[in-house]
Amino acid sequence: MTVLTLSQATEQAAAALAAAGASAEMALSTARALVAAEAQGLASHGLSRVPQYCAHLRLGRVNGQAQARVVHQRSAACLVDADEGLAFPACELAVAEVLRRARECGAAFAGVTRSHHFGVAAQHLMPLAQAGLVGLAFGNSPAAMPAWGGRRALFGTNPIAAVFPRRAAPPLVIDLSLSEVARGKLMVAAREGRSIPLGWAVDREGKPTTDPQAGLEGSMLPAGGVKGAMLALVVELLCCALTGAAFGFEADSFFVDEGNRPRIGQAFLAIDPGALAGEEVFHERIETLLTAMCEDEGVRLPGLRRFELAERAARDGLQIGEALARQLQQLAVAGAR
Repeated sequence: MTVLTLSQATEQAAAALAAAGASAEMALSTARALVAAEAQGLASHGLSRVPQYCAHLRLGRVNGQAQARVVHQRSAACLVDADEGLAFPACELAVAEVLRRARECGAAFAGVTRSHHFGVAAQHLMPLAQAGLVGLAFGNSPAAMPAWGGRRALFGTNPIAAVFPRRAAPPLVIDLSLSEVARGKLMVAAREGRSIPLGWAVDREGKPTTDPQAGLEGSMLPAGGVKGAMLALVVELLCCALTGAAFGFEADSFFVDEGNRPRIGQAFLAIDPGALAGEEVFHERIETLLTAMCEDEGVRLPGLRRFELAERAARDGLQIGEALARQLQQLAVAGAR
């Protein structure tokens, strides 16, 4: 294993992305988000994404010189155009907009259109929690799940996230995708020659399968059956019908280098507790519920482990696999020539 400080990891990731064609702003915004995910133990959305993003930049799946901007707006709502670039600058702009507008209006909604993979959904919401606001995030993704009763992949795994600020503790962080399991679990099982449980995926014919390769060639199944499928539909509509972004079935997979520009969508909602029952009531109600939850042994508050791991990473650095560390260094060095 190779150990990198957070600043070293950020510098290497940003250099690699810039070498692949990202603007300095886009490279740094993206690198910070990926390093934050890595620090929180979310490696699937961390530094392992750098080579993938670099390939998309080099092959034209991403506009490396994109300039995110607000293209439509009213008092409590706006639309941000990601300009077919990496998602992070556009999401930063959208969250800044909902924060400002929620302070003025009590609540605000921002959609992001013509975007790309936006990483850890909840991470975008941290500025809202730090400002004392409730935040929700939604994102669609390339097709991986069928509509309920269907065969072909139509919806993405479509993450939903929420943050609830607390006065004397880290915010409550809820973050989930809507497939029964992550697609990466099928990839690992296929690589190791293991079967998967029924209920994770279906094959190309829409039949339940224990063969991970057949599942990868078919579709993931939604968490909670029909309920998960309906939630995935809600996310597609929030992120695409309201924003004009591409639906999941219109976007090529992130897991291949070549393909179209995905042009998917994200959405962010901010709510100021002061506009409703008030901050005092909000915080009292939050702590009353969390106290009741923790009275049962074994209950762990969602998001707590992320903050613990992030503190450890800030102190001790990130442990990166040798192969990934070499790849990051090679990609970064290429930009220095």
